[in-house]
Amino acid sequence: MLRTLRLDAVLIQAVIAGALSFAHLHDLAAAAGQDGWKAWAYPVSVDLLLVAAWRRMRKDGGNRDAWLWFAIALIASLGANVATAGLLDVNDVPDWLRILVAGWPALAFLGGTLLAHAHAPEPQPVPEPAAEADREPAVPDLVVERVPEPSPALPPAEPASEETPSAPETAQEPASPASVPPALLDHARKIADAHRAQTGVPIDAATLRARLGIPASLADSIALQLA
Repeated sequence: MLRTLRLDAVLIQAVIAGALSFAHLHDLAAAAGQDGWKAWAYPVSVDLLLVAAWRRMRKDGGNRDAWLWFAIALIASLGANVATAGLLDVNDVPDWLRILVAGWPALAFLGGTLLAHAHAPEPQPVPEPAAEADREPAVPDLVVERVPEPSPALPPAEPASEETPSAPETAQEPASPASVPPALLDHARKIADAHRAQTGVPIDAATLRARLGIPASLADSIALQLA
């Protein structure tokens, strides 16, 4: 109930202030030689420019053009209120005031056009904190590359008597870890650290292979070096 009464009081005060300012602007325009409907159009022009500048300031924030036209409209309204308070002889208006009143329509038209066609600043997208935390460091495309799987070495053509002792050594050659580029190993270590921080367990070779898109043997070799 108190909020409703307070709002009504504000509206009544605004209506009274607007009516008085409107009357003062009309009287000043009429004294400056703008008779008839033209004297009534001047208050409407000043108040509309004041409202348009205020709305542009609310929309664009610290727009200096909007502040400029708001100050011009406010000075015109305030000047009419002060001039008609007995400080100006309405029967003998100075020439400079007649010039200002006569030139106001063009000035108000220019201000209204600039305010209507002003470009509003585009809002900058705000990055989400969660997306930044989960985002992995960017790695150039040249670093992550598919390394061809090494083909097993064929045994040399030797006599049968010499093939038997060399068979165990030949069987152990595919088990040796494949060579891993240092840049790929560093990138895999970063992925493994992020996986450990999120899940609490070390990353396995299958997950590492899926994340890097590399052959199984190369993923096993990287997993052995990261263990």
